[in-house]
Amino acid sequence: MKKVIIFSAPSGSGKTTLVKHSLEAIPELEFSISCTTRQPRGSEIHAVDYHFISPEEFRQKISEDAFVEFEEVYTDKYYGTLKSEVEKIWNLGKVVIFDVDVKGGISLKKYFGDKALSIFIQPPSIEELERRLISRNTDDAETIKTRVEKAGEELSYAKEFDKIVINSDLNEAKKEMEILIKSFIEN
Repeated sequence: MKKVIIFSAPSGSGKTTLVKHSLEAIPELEFSISCTTRQPRGSEIHAVDYHFISPEEFRQKISEDAFVEFEEVYTDKYYGTLKSEVEKIWNLGKVVIFDVDVKGGISLKKYFGDKALSIFIQPPSIEELERRLISRNTDDAETIKTRVEKAGEELSYAKEFDKIVINSDLNEAKKEMEILIKSFIEN
């Protein structure tokens, strides 16, 4: 059976770290590269971190029904999951792993249904989340404030996911992720 694993979380919850760990620990997994219209950040590479395309190209793909799900986060700032990316991974005999925002996670779960295991990574508290975002040293105070406010809203959607992993201890969260994913893949 073709399966997918969906990771969602508020920014600063440790989602990307847990996704990377899962990819290293479980060879059956393959990362789904999302499409976006935003510019690459830092050392991000096209077709490795994201498929970076123009808003016009993105809208063309929408009209072609090329996406499993997509969202216009801000004007002309789109993110989406290409159907062709999922098919490519399934054709390799692998399980797709998604690293998406909370709304994207809910959309993917609705689309894939029983083929999907949706996991919500939750910080131990909003205060800890804020501390993590500050210690990252990648955002200004205003951006951190916005992300913390958004996290409060995103936490209210946790119950819509199949599993919630509270990331208070990274090593424990990694172990819990491995157990959840292996159990889902094997059944």
